[in-house]
Formats: sequence, C-alpha cells, structure tokens
Amino acid sequence: MSANVEQNQRPDYDPELQAIADYVLEYRVTGQEALETARYCLMDTLGCGLLALRFPECTKHLGPLVEGTVVPHGARVPGTQLRLDPVKAAWDIGAIIRWLDYNDTWLAAEWGHPSDNLGGILAIADHLSQKRVAEGEAPLTVRDVLEAMVMAHEIQGVLALENSFNRVGLDHVALVKVASTAVVAKLMGADREQLLAALSHAFVDGQSLRTYRHAPNAGSRKSWAAGDATSRGVRLADIAMRGEMGIPGVLSAPQWGFYDVLFTKTNKDQQLKPEDDRHFRISQDYGSYVMENVLFKISFPAEFHAQTACEAAVTLHPQVKGRLDDIDRIVITTHESAIRIISKQGHLANPADRDHCLQYMTAVPLIFGQLVAEHYEDAFHESHPIIDQLRDKMEVIEDARYSREYLEADKRSIANAIQVFFKDGSKTDQVAVEYPIGHRRRRAEGMPLLEEKFHANLATRFPPRHCDEILALCADQARLESTPVHRFVDRFVI
Repeated sequence: MSANVEQNQRPDYDPELQAIADYVLEYRVTGQEALETARYCLMDTLGCGLLALRFPECTKHLGPLVEGTVVPHGARVPGTQLRLDPVKAAWDIGAIIRWLDYNDTWLAAEWGHPSDNLGGILAIADHLSQKRVAEGEAPLTVRDVLEAMVMAHEIQGVLALENSFNRVGLDHVALVKVASTAVVAKLMGADREQLLAALSHAFVDGQSLRTYRHAPNAGSRKSWAAGDATSRGVRLADIAMRGEMGIPGVLSAPQWGFYDVLFTKTNKDQQLKPEDDRHFRISQDYGSYVMENVLFKISFPAEFHAQTACEAAVTLHPQVKGRLDDIDRIVITTHESAIRIISKQGHLANPADRDHCLQYMTAVPLIFGQLVAEHYEDAFHESHPIIDQLRDKMEVIEDARYSREYLEADKRSIANAIQVFFKDGSKTDQVAVEYPIGHRRRRAEGMPLLEEKFHANLATRFPPRHCDEILALCADQARLESTPVHRFVDRFVI
C-alpha cells in the first residue's frame, strides 16, 4: 500500500535559494570599485533606454494597458511622460534598456545582461520613494538603487558562471527574473521567509525558451524579453509580500522540481559526475565580483561576442573601402560561443536577426567604418547589397585559445580576428582584438568613452543644458548616492 502514496513531509527551502536570500538580506556593499562601476552602469543603462525611444517598434509597446489609467505615486519611464504601476513600468524600462542590445553584458557558461534588472529596481524604487515621502517617511536614495544593482548583477552573474541554461534551450532572462525578484523583494522590505517564497515562485514559473534568439526564428521578442522578466520579478515579489506561501523544494523535488523538469540536460557535455548533473554549480560566494568585472558595450550596439570583430573591422576599413569589389574572401577567427550564437548564413529577416549575425556586424564596419543602430534597419540593408555580398565571402573559424580564454576567470577574453584576402593574391594583416573597450582590462580607456556615449544618448531627448546638469550629477559619486530616487528620476521626465 505504501507504494501508492507519497510521503508528505514538507522540506526546508533548497539551499541554493537560502544562499541567495541570506546574501540579499545580510551582505553590505562597501567596495568603492563596485559602487563606482554601478554608477557607470546606471548611466549607461539609462542612456541606452533613452536612445531606444527613437525607434517606433520599441515605443509602440510602452504605456498603460488601459489608456488613461492614473496611478498615484506611479513609477516613471525615463525619457517619457509615462507614470505607471511598478509592474508595467518595470516592463517598459526593461524593454527600452534592452531594445538596442547596447547595455552591459556578462559572459560565462551562460550569457546575459545584468543591467536588465534595473527595470524592476528603478520602477519599485521610484514608486516607494514617492510613497514614503507622501507618508512623511525618508525616501529611498540612489545609493539604494546602486546597492540593488550590485546584488542583482551578482545573483545573475554567479548563477551564470558554470550553469548553462542555453544548452537546455532556456533563455538567460530566467536569471533576470530570479535576480529582480530577490532585490525588489528586499527593497519592498521582505523578511527572510517572504524573500524565500518570492524566489521559489521565480523558479517555479514557466521559463522563456531561446527560440527567438536563433536562426531561423530570431525576432524582436529578444528586445523585450528582459523587460518581461524583470517586471515578473516585481509581480512575484509583490505576491510574496502579500503573504503567499512559497514552494520550498522548487529546485530539487523529484520529477516536479526545476532540476528534473527543466535542467536535466544541463552540463551534459561538461563531463560532470552524475550526482552533479541536475544541480547548479556555484563555485564562489556572492559578493560584488560580477559588477566589478562586468563588460560594457561602448563602441557598438552589437551582440557582445561580435564587439571585437567590429573593432577589428573598423581598423581595416581604410585598407578595404576602395577595394570592396576586389575582395576574394574574408576570414573571421573567433571563439566557440560566437560560432554557436551569432554565426549565420542566408537571408536576414529583420533588425533583430541582423544584430545577432557575426558576419553582418563585421561587414558593415568594413564597408562604412562604423556600426550604429540604424544600420540594422530594413531600409538600410535593402539599400546596400554589398553587405550581403561580403557576407557570402566570409569564412568563420575557431581558435582553440580564444575559446579557452573566453572561460578563464583571470582573462574572460572575447577575441576576434579579421583578415581580408583580395583576388590579386594580396591581403591585409590579420587584425586581432582580444578584449573589447568595455572590458575590465580596458577600463581606463573605456570610461571616458562611456561618459561620451551617455552624453550623446541624453542629447537625443533633452536640451544641452539639461544634459550637462544630469551628467554633472552622475559624475559626482557622493552627491548621486545621496539623491532621493524620485528626485533623480524627475530629471529624466520629459
């Protein structure tokens, strides 16, 4: 008879969830490098969102679900006049942040963009700050936002270090949902039980497939998927704060848990022991490592595995611009992840397809000496058939060292090399770039350029004097940290 019943002994919360909850509730962000990098990340992320507002395919998604909805103490969407409930505001902020694929990046066994979490963080912080002031309490400050960003980066990034969601077909925005849920719940005042409950619901949720990121189905959902995930984090945190019970064994429950249902093939080719096959591998404690080592996209609005290819192509542009018809072949030497994610042949159906094509992102700067968001649009592509002509002449090969050093903790390179061969037998030098300007190894070179990028993005929405005022505030770490969140957001309202 015992074979026909289940033992109903409720377990403790999975230790992986407890580790995240304890980190969020107990860790104190004190490292100056982490906070300073978070400041740059805040600037860059908001700037990317402002730039995206120039594209109607993005802005058509913004605003309340019911036109005319009025939300007391509603969260604002930077660069607009929108005042929304925090869940929809998180969706909108997350969507504009990610639309152009220009915000920061984390590359490991799993990839992703930890600044996507700012959608949920800024929405709930703006709302709570306004609400507190209205109730006679102290507002949240930008320091609270920066600390939440450090923690969200850390949760998403550490889980990504050795756990490949993409190899089981899951999209990396699952980690955005988990990280956003954790830090938003903390901002809302969650205790340990509430935070654990919220996290458990983030994992028990259905998770996004990667279908929309890969040929032949690549499409614009990849531009709003993170906004959807971070807004879901806000919703789940709210549900938990209302007293909803959690699911303690959400990861480990036999047959019904996340590991058995959705993670069963993970690490299949990494030669792990069978007992490790269905569990997250977490090789370091949560701290501030990810924020300190995050990769900024500074030079090009392009999928990060192609950043160094774009830089190499710009370097080669003066040598090839007058000889495009004489090109016999172009050899791109790259790393395994780039081949798996963005190496494509054949017709590219839409902008989302093009900004995830290594060959397209190499051809455009070879021809024009630059790569900007408008270069992915249909009209531009159709007007320049030379782009596809060069794509057809490209060979993509893997360099084993590039692939190895991509994963080494003390390097984490994202290397590409380009060489052009002409019909008369001549050739260019091979131009190799192993670390993009946004890499930690090129911080000194990159941060002034990041500030220039931020100022240029501000200028797409605001008059010069207002741009200068925002930039001056963001350049002053102490002043920025002490600014109430709602007053900071005020500066970004049209």
